[in-house]
Amino acid sequence: MYEIATTFLPPVCRCSTSWQKMAAMSMMDKPDAGHSLPSSEACERNKGPIAQVLREWLPAGAQVLEIGSGTGQHVVYFAQTFPDTRWQPTDTGDYLPVLRARVTTEGGKNIAPVAELDVCRPVEWAACFDTVFTANTVHFMSIEAGAALFRVAGQALSENGLFIVYGPFNYKNQFTSPSNERFDAWLKSTDPERGIRDIAWVDEQAAAAGLMLQGDIEMPANNRCLIWRKGAAD
Repeated sequence: MYEIATTFLPPVCRCSTSWQKMAAMSMMDKPDAGHSLPSSEACERNKGPIAQVLREWLPAGAQVLEIGSGTGQHVVYFAQTFPDTRWQPTDTGDYLPVLRARVTTEGGKNIAPVAELDVCRPVEWAACFDTVFTANTVHFMSIEAGAALFRVAGQALSENGLFIVYGPFNYKNQFTSPSNERFDAWLKSTDPERGIRDIAWVDEQAAAAGLMLQGDIEMPANNRCLIWRKGAAD
């Protein structure tokens, strides 16, 4: 049974964003049929399209760090879909019991034990992951936490590693759809530090972390998959 080294992952919270994300998503979550574990309908809808992107971009045998694993539906599904890959799920606070329960009951041998992770606390990182993946986290984070997310990704990735980010983004400070504009207003009503970020801002954070944009893929429901590579030339 393989094991991903997680000694560099600090047992601390991710800028207190996880409990906010949990509260925000609670209205969309429901128990699985026959299970007591909560299930995000959004995860069920988007896991297939995301897997299509991962199939094209994930290196063979990739070691993947997922930041903000939430209910664990993504990591379980992707680990099953790509059995030659190895996954390290992480999250903080209120998500950890559900995440650990799902990984324990539904996860395979290519998922490492859940680790608690704080992107805002300065730590020394071992650059040992081929890919870092996160979905629907950036818009729930403050500007500070969002910038820290990119720093952590840059530190955790090995040379030529990929950072894959799924979620809604703006272009030239314009919303891509009325529904995204409404969603942004709702985010800000729950916490003024939240919001859909502009592609120029996130790419600036990525560049500061040594990551160069390689792909910008249109996804269903007005979302995108943004893909950066560590150390890639312009």
